[in-house]
Amino acid sequence: MIEADIGERRGKAVTTRVVVAGQGYVGLPLALRAVEAGFSVVGYDPDEGRVKRLDAAESYVEDVPSERIAAALATGRYAPTSEASRCAGFDVAVITVPTPLREGNPDLSYIEQAAATLGRFLRPGATVILESTTYPGTTEELLGPILEAESGLAAGADFHLGYSPERIDPGNPEWRFENTPKVVSGVDEASLTALTAFYESLVEQTVPVSSPAVAELTKLLENTFRHVNIALVNEMGMFAADLGIDVWEAIDAASTKPFGYMRFTPGPGVGGHCLPIDPSYLSWRVKRRLGQSFRFVELANDLNDHMPDYVVRRIAAGLNRRRKPVNGSRVLLLGLAYKRNTSDARQSPALVIADQLLALGAEVVAADPHVVEGIADSRIARVEATPEEAARADAVVLLADHDAFDIDALAGAARYFFDTRRRATGPSVEHL
Repeated sequence: MIEADIGERRGKAVTTRVVVAGQGYVGLPLALRAVEAGFSVVGYDPDEGRVKRLDAAESYVEDVPSERIAAALATGRYAPTSEASRCAGFDVAVITVPTPLREGNPDLSYIEQAAATLGRFLRPGATVILESTTYPGTTEELLGPILEAESGLAAGADFHLGYSPERIDPGNPEWRFENTPKVVSGVDEASLTALTAFYESLVEQTVPVSSPAVAELTKLLENTFRHVNIALVNEMGMFAADLGIDVWEAIDAASTKPFGYMRFTPGPGVGGHCLPIDPSYLSWRVKRRLGQSFRFVELANDLNDHMPDYVVRRIAAGLNRRRKPVNGSRVLLLGLAYKRNTSDARQSPALVIADQLLALGAEVVAADPHVVEGIADSRIARVEATPEEAARADAVVLLADHDAFDIDALAGAARYFFDTRRRATGPSVEHL
């Protein structure tokens, strides 16, 4: 049984065969951690380009150094592959595939494809775990039936099935995969036991809950909480600016309260896979099942989605005060990623801001030492973040406050420095 195999963890040889379907920013750290814990791991990803890079020990995930991939490969227990047949014989399979929105609706096609592939190789006693963020009910209502149809086995009776939400925080050196508590769930008690045993071999703490639906809601609650509070401070920041009040000073003061308050700060908008997408999964589910609107989510979406518009208006107003029209002005954007010290530009507000400035006739250049792929807009020239480039620009806009930027030097050289992260000071600096 799988529980017996995993029970031999921590210092003993482990023979359990693990498949991690998806080798992105969630699946790759999980796969490597499983190798380090002694498992034999197949990293399955249909993207042949990714697999070639992994075979060459070349990382494309910011928090995963290439040396760590090389060490995993050297054990002989990590096998990146795009061949579905290599998934055969698994004891544990973890699905870590994207769950994007398509025209406002959840796209679970990647989960469906992974389930169909794994279902063909599913054996009695094996465990299948979903980690991809999704709406409550997906594990039992979508994933389970596909696995059953492909395998002829019954979830719970013949194989273990459960959900454990990913909690990867890109760019966070303090909270990593192994020291972040892991929520686990199963469709029955045996499944919960199997999931708990697996993750206890990988992380310091597991948090069991009563059902996959509770675990799925837990993930959406975490991200919706952040989304709503970011929207709150974004709107408060806009009103404070109009009232001539420094919202950042107010936030600093409020943050001294030791109870009943959690610090959130304004920004140019939200990005990545989580906040622009995950709360909408919950809103979609509520509308579909209950026929009601999740008003907090919809309001937060509206506020955060329009923060790039507000940033562009503030830039235009700042240039206007300096007797410069946006049309023809050179604007240097510092940071294309949605978050500091990461290379993730998915859903980044920086790209929306760049597009709007270009539409207004600005000459847009951008500096980001982390984002080297995925930005195909040829209208955005890439430059180095140097004081000379800052001096050339009519406006410098700090969007992602990477540690690699010498922000003080850049702000000192700029004629107009619009800071959406409140990292700079000086006579040329204007804060969001």
